[in-house]
Amino acid sequence: MNVNQTWKTSTSFGPVLAGRKILIVVENLPVPFDRRVWQEARTLQKSGAQVSIICPMGKGYNEPYQFLEGIHIYRHPMPLEANGALGYLMEYSSALFWETVLSWKILFKHGFDTIQGCNPPDLIFLIAWQFKLLGKRYIFDHHDINPELFEAKFGKRGLFWRLLCMCEWLTFKAADVVISTNESYRKIAIERGGKKPEDVFVVRSGPDLNRVKAVEPNGSLKNGRDYLVGYLGVMGDQEGIDLLLESVAHLVHTKGRQDIQFALVGGGPALESLKCMAHQLGVSDYVTFTGRAPDQVLFEVLSTSDVCVNPDRVNPMNDKSTMNKILEYMAIGKPIVQFDVTEGRYSAQAASLYAKANDPIDFADKIEELLANPEKRAYMGGFGKRRVETEMAWTYEIPKLLSAYKAAKRA
Repeated sequence: MNVNQTWKTSTSFGPVLAGRKILIVVENLPVPFDRRVWQEARTLQKSGAQVSIICPMGKGYNEPYQFLEGIHIYRHPMPLEANGALGYLMEYSSALFWETVLSWKILFKHGFDTIQGCNPPDLIFLIAWQFKLLGKRYIFDHHDINPELFEAKFGKRGLFWRLLCMCEWLTFKAADVVISTNESYRKIAIERGGKKPEDVFVVRSGPDLNRVKAVEPNGSLKNGRDYLVGYLGVMGDQEGIDLLLESVAHLVHTKGRQDIQFALVGGGPALESLKCMAHQLGVSDYVTFTGRAPDQVLFEVLSTSDVCVNPDRVNPMNDKSTMNKILEYMAIGKPIVQFDVTEGRYSAQAASLYAKANDPIDFADKIEELLANPEKRAYMGGFGKRRVETEMAWTYEIPKLLSAYKAAKRA
């Protein structure tokens, strides 16, 4: 039985959650664009539960209500992406208002016995508290460690950082069960959040191998050059794309490499400033920014790439976080270059080379090393693909998710 057959079989658990009614609240991405949340929702629905979701509207996802694959999706408007304290206040206040209104609407229209709150931010406990008074259960799905995220983004602590720590603590206290995306996050839930080990379940964001798979390469993406290096992810200030562009400049101007094209897939608040940086570094012709792209373009880029990269800086946030892009690179069988972080190394193991912390020159050298060695690329890509297929695909996470829901019912 191949892994795709395994996925199809293991999503047919029968009605193990029959009679359960679940509300999922996610603020920072629309559904089904948020792949982790959508995989969770589909799994819960296929396991017999009625599932409703509250999420923001976003590009391509502007319908206020959609019934998709048996799941009720309610979307609310959001202000422009936050920038600064006032922007965050507006964003969070708007989200909490709509989440409250829609939660009560869903309670009366569909009903729910369990709320699953997906951060960031760590404010969804304010919604959960209202319904815990009515006997509802709260599961906290821990996507990001917000105090570390704030420090990585702004390079400081201060009052806002202390408020984030307090909200994180209150979130853990409100939760009957915690779903952690990796062991590092589980440790935080237990040690910093005071949760009992038996109430914390690791459910990794494994790729759905029915969706994430290689397609026919598109040679035009190489822009007439010999090699393509691919990146998938958010274009933000803390994602290290500036370090990647410095690596490109080193390869082009110092090493004289005019045979490598870079394709960067994703949107985000820093996209335009990164395009300006590429121009200032004199590498615009070597870097293609696709912006947010549909799956067909995304998988064409990854399938055509000779090497895929993750330039996330080494900091406490990235060290403890599992990046979905790493697992998707592996699922498509691509060798990886990244900086040496704990969870990145756990995920990729021998599928990746690891550059010195935040060193764009060493990062460029690692890219060049792989491009010069097709046999090594093939071995690393094959290793990563096998690791996903035999250990880390979403199919292996489904029993853990269902166990968390069974524990929440007993709590």
